[in-house]
Amino acid sequence: MKRRLTPYLLLAFLGPVLWLQGRHARRTTPVLPEPVGPRQGRTGRGPRLRLLIAGDSAAAGVGARTQDEALCGQLLRNLGQHHTIEWQLMAVTGLDSPGLLKLIEEAPITRFDVVVLSIGANDATALCSPHQWIHWQHQLARKIQERFEPRLLIHTALPPMHGFTALPQPLRWFMGNWAHALNQALTLDVPQQGQRLMHAPFQGRAIGGLASDGFHPGPNAYALWARDLSQLILARLPAPWLTPSAPENVCSEL
Repeated sequence: MKRRLTPYLLLAFLGPVLWLQGRHARRTTPVLPEPVGPRQGRTGRGPRLRLLIAGDSAAAGVGARTQDEALCGQLLRNLGQHHTIEWQLMAVTGLDSPGLLKLIEEAPITRFDVVVLSIGANDATALCSPHQWIHWQHQLARKIQERFEPRLLIHTALPPMHGFTALPQPLRWFMGNWAHALNQALTLDVPQQGQRLMHAPFQGRAIGGLASDGFHPGPNAYALWARDLSQLILARLPAPWLTPSAPENVCSEL
């Protein structure tokens, strides 16, 4: 049986080439802005659902022109058909797990029913080890529970970096292996039941519909992510979590 080469062995073989390619990718990859639009609001109809999306540039919606096309806006449209969503987006381009932990520590204490985390690509590019990355996910989970008391915490798997066209080969292949190692560690660590679980929106495949930078999702990929994520949230919401909302439809524009 063939054995997969470990990321550390790949790094030992290819280190100088990967370093040069990484520098080149940073210089040549276009820097896309975060999309315009509000970062909190209220929308939808039905029982109230308090939602927080937190993380890095993908959570912020980089690759979309507006928040309406990004993960947040498309998720709100799906969930808003069933619930009144009181929502907040807490995401900054360039964040890694320690940076997100600091952001959460500085956020006001409040209550959310569901917290969605999208973090890890910057940890991967910094070659954070699987062991250290899982440590940071534990820290994030503890701090989120302490400050927000969610009923459901969803960790988003790292994207399939082997499909990022902004990265030249063999760097793209190497980063795909490194992201795979982090995802494997998260799969083993996070139980797929109870209050904390993992969601892999692209099923380990290359993302279809990348943004123009070849690194972030485009609107079509965000739509796929939001569709699967909304189905997961709706399937996991027990009725006692939710509180009745006013009968009228209240909508915050994105």
